Amino acid sequence: MTNLIDIATARPVTPLGILTKKLEAIVKQANQHQDLSADLVAEITQAWELAAGIDPYLEECTTPESEALAALAKITAKEAWGEHFTVGATVRPLEQEMLSGHIEGQTLKMFVHMTKARRVLEIGMFTGYSALAMAEALPEDGVLVACEVDPYAAEVAQKAFNQSPHGEKIRVELGAALATLEKLATAGETFDLVFIDADKKEYTAYLEMLLDTNLLAPQGFICVDNTLLQGEVYLPPTKRSVNGQAIADFNRAVALDTRVEQVLLPLRDGLTIIRRV
Repeated sequence: MTNLIDIATARPVTPLGILTKKLEAIVKQANQHQDLSADLVAEITQAWELAAGIDPYLEECTTPESEALAALAKITAKEAWGEHFTVGATVRPLEQEMLSGHIEGQTLKMFVHMTKARRVLEIGMFTGYSALAMAEALPEDGVLVACEVDPYAAEVAQKAFNQSPHGEKIRVELGAALATLEKLATAGETFDLVFIDADKKEYTAYLEMLLDTNLLAPQGFICVDNTLLQGEVYLPPTKRSVNGQAIADFNRAVALDTRVEQVLLPLRDGLTIIRRV
């Protein structure tokens, strides 16, 4: 989410956001039951306040997003994604919550600075928020290759890139991600930083291709989004969606893979950082 208004109104899609929404409902119910003790109501209210205050505080204490990123977030929020899919304008269901947003965007931007990456690969671009955020940190001769399967989303992104001086660093590759990765590998392209945020069921295949080819530079890093998948990965299997199970399987595979070491950060919907050892 990109600002306090979005945090308050958008559908919660992170473990913390979902928890906060549920606690808010419990607080409302608790205040309507006069038979509950004041101490219990106070404890429940404090739990809600602790959860509800984290995201706004992170927003407040994090470097503001650029004007170009803020504009892109607003454009993405205004799009009628459900209607676009219904009439066939998009090839798959899309929603504004797919946007990486301010905190994650600044995190990825910081990673580019920290790793001194010159070439970045993004697998799953949507409307380009994270791509543009990372491009802002790239040197003038840096390159970011963004893979996106949906032409409509790519068009929205390209318009935003055209409005930013950093947009010229971004090259959009339209098509299925795995096919694009094969093409890039065959062409001998390699990347210092890779961000994965595409089809959850293909996460393991993306990782295997990155590790089995030269797509990932020897000292490169991989960032993987949505690795907490709304908390489904640590809930009982019976409470997981297809994507939730796919991410749980991916996380397990990464944890058992002796070729890499990794850390899963509780950033938004989960962000895993991986490096080859």
